[in-house]
Amino acid sequence: MRVVLLPLVLLAALALAPLAADGYTLSLLARAMIFALAAVSLDFILGGAGLVSFGHAALMGIGAYGVGILMEEGARDTLIAFPAAMAAAGLFALATGAISLKTRGVYFIMITLAFGQMAFFVAQSLSAYGGDDGLTLAARSTIAGNRWLRSPITFHYVILGLLTATALLCAAILASPFGRVLRAAKDNERRVRALGLNPYPYRLVAYAIAGALAGLSGALFANLTEFVSPAFLSWHRSGELIVMVVAGGMAASALGAGGMGRLGGAILGALGVVLVEEGLSHLTEHWRIIFGPLLVLLVLVGGAGILGRRK
Repeated sequence: MRVVLLPLVLLAALALAPLAADGYTLSLLARAMIFALAAVSLDFILGGAGLVSFGHAALMGIGAYGVGILMEEGARDTLIAFPAAMAAAGLFALATGAISLKTRGVYFIMITLAFGQMAFFVAQSLSAYGGDDGLTLAARSTIAGNRWLRSPITFHYVILGLLTATALLCAAILASPFGRVLRAAKDNERRVRALGLNPYPYRLVAYAIAGALAGLSGALFANLTEFVSPAFLSWHRSGELIVMVVAGGMAASALGAGGMGRLGGAILGALGVVLVEEGLSHLTEHWRIIFGPLLVLLVLVGGAGILGRRK
């Protein structure tokens, strides 16, 4: 029951937030929800399939650049730009995943990191679209020709709707026979192979789906900041997403609401990390000195491993 209750409470709180939030708070919540969407897509493969990817930010950045480049070329509508951004990120995930998923463990981590860095340096070399200086968007994307995203409240609910749809989609996939194969292969790959099932194509499809959803979060982030830069693809951001997923999974487990792979924890982790970082940054410019020990404390209290299992 708590597994379902946690995401419902979080999403309901976000739905009510505009009633009492100012412009700054709405912008902060928009950023948190966008990272929550990216974290859900990562938790889908990390908690659901045991794939620890250090290239997830590259997928998010590809989605952001997809919107930025299309806007520079005159395609400003979300009905064109968002599907294109998702397709670009999904295809990149499909191509790189076909190679990466031939490996496991630390080798998978390193090869996804390598592909992520390749995408980062390609973005830096795009001199026609700002190169290392980044690309400034003229305005937010339109929706069927309307400038609805210019309204902070409308933008808030668009992000919330897409976050909710993403969480429901990932939960439905993980609960399906396809998802049960992913989970079973994560727990005991030899047993799955003994049953006559090859986990590789299942993982590849899941990785491509996660890539497309990460691309969607990047498209939203580009609209939030109205700016795109190679920093969006940095491996540091991939590390932040992993922290959100793992920390959120441990926090959810401590609350009795499941662990990683339950998706509610990813939303909780993203909201918590973004809001705590913002709060600490107002206290001191050396906020990371405080944030680090807080994460260590959470690990010690939560007592969960990288796959969300109690030790």
